[in-house]
Amino acid sequence: MEIYNRYYKAMYNIANRIVKNPAEAEDVMQESFLNAFTKLHTFKGEVAFGAWLKRIVVNNSIYHYNKEKRNRAVDLDEIMYKVEDNDEVALDSNGFAELKAQKVMETMKSLKDNYRVSLTLHLIEGYDYDEISEIMNISYANCRTTISRAKQSLRKKLTVNA
Repeated sequence: MEIYNRYYKAMYNIANRIVKNPAEAEDVMQESFLNAFTKLHTFKGEVAFGAWLKRIVVNNSIYHYNKEKRNRAVDLDEIMYKVEDNDEVALDSNGFAELKAQKVMETMKSLKDNYRVSLTLHLIEGYDYDEISEIMNISYANCRTTISRAKQSLRKKLTVNA
């Protein structure tokens, strides 16, 4: 129970950023903990337990998201995505645009799935290109290209909505 209490919030947040549904994220998190506890004998201690658990959550989240994506129709809200009017760009004392973290996170939700997942893994979860290419089952070069294009797409969406 101590392990669960230590990690459940962080693991839920990871799952929620990938599956984009709080209830499904809760299910993925619970399933991931069950997987980790039943496969505890495979934990070799080469990495921290939290990193090992995080990898399980990320893999389960991507698997669940892809499975759900195949089974559902496109939500009209996703097609007609619009940034809220109250998430405006603020100017700092030098006159430079300072984007609110919330606006960036909301705008990331509107990116193509592979862009959103790769940026989440890279920028938020801190995985490097090798790890992301392994998780997403793509080549290293494809991973770098995807993340570069994802950043470009995010910048474009943020400037259009500014």
